[in-house]
Amino acid sequence: MITPHLLYEILLSHFGNLNWWPKDIDYHKKEGSDSRFEVIVGAILTQNAAWTNVEKALENLKSKKLLDIEKISKLDIKLLQKIVRPTGFFNQKAKRVKYISEYLESNYSADLDIFFNRAVNRIREELLKINGIGPETADSILLYAGNKPIFVVDAYTKRICKRLPIDVNPTYDNIQYYFQSDISNKYNKNEILKIFNELHALIVNLGKNYCKSKPKCDTCPLQKYCMYIKQLSQ
Repeated sequence: MITPHLLYEILLSHFGNLNWWPKDIDYHKKEGSDSRFEVIVGAILTQNAAWTNVEKALENLKSKKLLDIEKISKLDIKLLQKIVRPTGFFNQKAKRVKYISEYLESNYSADLDIFFNRAVNRIREELLKINGIGPETADSILLYAGNKPIFVVDAYTKRICKRLPIDVNPTYDNIQYYFQSDISNKYNKNEILKIFNELHALIVNLGKNYCKSKPKCDTCPLQKYCMYIKQLSQ
């Protein structure tokens, strides 16, 4: 039976370090903006969207020098809808991006140091109360923008847990608890943040390249552990 820490080691050996989540550090240095906000915006825009389309929307914001909490909080919603259009559901997403910008502006003076300088459970609870932010988006923000040691569970993770299978009840909270417990028991505390960061990215890569809805089992790095491929061959 494969475990989360073994899954991490196999995928890391296969894909290498992926260094996710991408941020345009040079842009933010030049503009004096906070690169963590790019992650927050990206986490909302990537809901039901391919990352290539999210990149287009982020580039639109950067080309207009608008990738900033205060600027988006004051931005006309119609213009924001046009800017984020490549990601789909653009009316809804524009409202969500604008709302969280206004929220951070009014409650934290647009200072992400203040926002993130609290216990992870408290921040998570607050994020989940914001319209349009569910567990996956909240945890992506916490992990990749806030550098908080929390494991992000997405559709790929649930699919892989079901297919291998990984011995866990396939709800978001159960998967997250199991992965965090197993990884925390196997690695040094100082390694956990980096491993959660990499493992989520590695699973996404596996899901996109191998463990698709119509999987490419023959070349998958997990094929010898996977029950799903055995069922297909029967």
